Amino acid sequence: MNQERIFQVLLGPHISEKATIVAEDAKQVVFRVAPDATKPEIKKAVEQLFEVKVQSVRVLNAKGKTKRTMRGLGKRKDVRKAYVRLAEGHDIDFIGEA
Repeated sequence: MNQERIFQVLLGPHISEKATIVAEDAKQVVFRVAPDATKPEIKKAVEQLFEVKVQSVRVLNAKGKTKRTMRGLGKRKDVRKAYVRLAEGHDIDFIGEA
């Protein structure tokens, strides 16, 4: 997998209350990923970018909510998320201590 595709597959970490709970309890990290990304691509991208060992990847598609606006009905974007379980002893630190 080339370096350009890695940055196309992983769009960024998904930070939410549920993602924080999953990270503490199940040793998983949640990423927002491209709509056309596959599980093997996500696994390779995380392993190459963060230099960790990935145990498994679970992917879900969250449909965007329909919201009422002043101009009528609007729709939020659909999101594809990947729950990445890291191997024992591996960890990803997004904050980074200087």
